[in-house]
Amino acid sequence: MSERYNLISNLSDLIPDIPADSIVSRTLHDDEGMKVILFGFAEGQALSEHAASQPAMLTFLKGDAQLVLGDDSFTAQPGTWVYMPARLPHRVRATTTTLMMLVLFKDRG
Repeated sequence: MSERYNLISNLSDLIPDIPADSIVSRTLHDDEGMKVILFGFAEGQALSEHAASQPAMLTFLKGDAQLVLGDDSFTAQPGTWVYMPARLPHRVRATTTTLMMLVLFKDRG
């Protein structure tokens, strides 16, 4: 029996250019357990405060961003990793061109 897998050698190759004043996203994986989305933010672009209905994980791959989780504010840099429980208010603002991966964990119940 062969298991199906996804392999991406270099995530940066998927969003090589991010136009000014834009946010680009690309779904990398979507199944019954999780959805994985790669975001590219132009400098100064932001996702306004929101909350996901399911737990999520953020990994910052390139650039710097201001990250707000609830009442706490952080500078996210390459290598920053965050796990967020469902319904945690959060927002992201890129202070430089930024590449971020989002994993949404779906309810399997």
